[in-house]
Amino acid sequence: MPPPERDVYTVSRLNQTARRLLESGLARIWLEGELSNIARPSSGHLYFTLKDSKAQIRGAMFRNRNQLLRFKPEEGMQVLVRAKVSLYEPRGDYQLIAESMQEAGDGVLQRAFDALKRKLEQEGLFAAEGKRSLPPFPKRIGVITSPSGAAIRDVLSVLKRRFPAIPVLIYPVPVQGKDAGREIAAMITTACRRKECDVLILTRGGGSLEDLWAFNEEVVARALHECSVPVVSAIGHEVDFTIADFVADHRAATPSAAAELVSPEQSEWRTQLHALQLRSTRRMQQQLNDARQRLDWCKQRLQFRHPGQYLRQQAQRLDELEQRSRLVIQAYFNKLRSSLDATTAALKQTAPGYRISRSELLLQNLTQRMRSSIDTRLQNRRRQLAVACKSLDTLSPLATLERGYAIVTRPSDKRVIHKSSSVTPGEQLSTRLAQGQLLCTVDKIIE
Repeated sequence: MPPPERDVYTVSRLNQTARRLLESGLARIWLEGELSNIARPSSGHLYFTLKDSKAQIRGAMFRNRNQLLRFKPEEGMQVLVRAKVSLYEPRGDYQLIAESMQEAGDGVLQRAFDALKRKLEQEGLFAAEGKRSLPPFPKRIGVITSPSGAAIRDVLSVLKRRFPAIPVLIYPVPVQGKDAGREIAAMITTACRRKECDVLILTRGGGSLEDLWAFNEEVVARALHECSVPVVSAIGHEVDFTIADFVADHRAATPSAAAELVSPEQSEWRTQLHALQLRSTRRMQQQLNDARQRLDWCKQRLQFRHPGQYLRQQAQRLDELEQRSRLVIQAYFNKLRSSLDATTAALKQTAPGYRISRSELLLQNLTQRMRSSIDTRLQNRRRQLAVACKSLDTLSPLATLERGYAIVTRPSDKRVIHKSSSVTPGEQLSTRLAQGQLLCTVDKIIE
């Protein structure tokens, strides 16, 4: 039987299939990491590498997206990126196509906010059953805030306009900074213990998530939960929500709204209107989320046939060729600069002044080496002479006499006697010592 047909892939087909699998298999995701290798070609697109301590991935953010950024991405910056996973077909590179990007600092705070919110909600600190109702006619209103901020001016202005006869007691606290949370919690406890007021307003002006963080600390939330005096929270602007807003008995959109809420005039209607506003906002947000999901689904279906995909691939290819051309030109210029430097150095070496300087330097070096060589050879000769003198002294007969030996000769011919058999008894011999001589007579020969 004939062999089965093989489905042979080309490289282009393989990369195209891999890209489709990545883009269809993974939804849009959020990633956090450090930016590096940032490139901004003339096309306006943004290319980067997103990395952590163990891995990295390349990414691209096209011009129509990065024009919406509220900050300038820089090397080493920690960011949060919302992106889809794709593949750059010409090179087969696995990459991210970024749709939005934000600095990671706010993202870290937001995750800490969400984690604490879930924890306190599970403990029941947000439960409506524990919320206290506001007094219909407060005898004294307490305001916990900074005495120099804009929030206290707004609160006092509204209270003066609505019901100026109600006394107001200000509890001064810092509303921003490292220890602001602990001081706010301590002041809430103090106001609750003193019971000088029958309603409290906890407020400050608007700001970033970091600016409002003192009101997201757990110590403030627990102080609010344990406070027996009704508390109205008015932190930041209408779109700002803090943990204190969820724990407090009532939440106002602004400091002025909080003053209106605790004032006798139309307070119940304003509270109901605010609740309806929150419900409407949540409902509209839910509807917008549903519509956005349907739109993303439709875009994903059309994405494979959309000409924008091909145009983005070609734009990325064009940027790559542009970068390569710049590198080639730069390398050519570097080569020319190196050649010029070498020619300049060669010309300097052929100049008479340079050669004279080199010759003088060489002469100095040779003179120094000659003197050093002469000194070395003289020292070697001195050492050799000392060794020879020592050896000669060791072999000298006088040195032998110094060790206790003697030289025996015949006085007649001065010949040295080496054997006892060469002399006869009664013969006179001369014996030389280390100091002096002896004239001896042979009495007996012992062989």
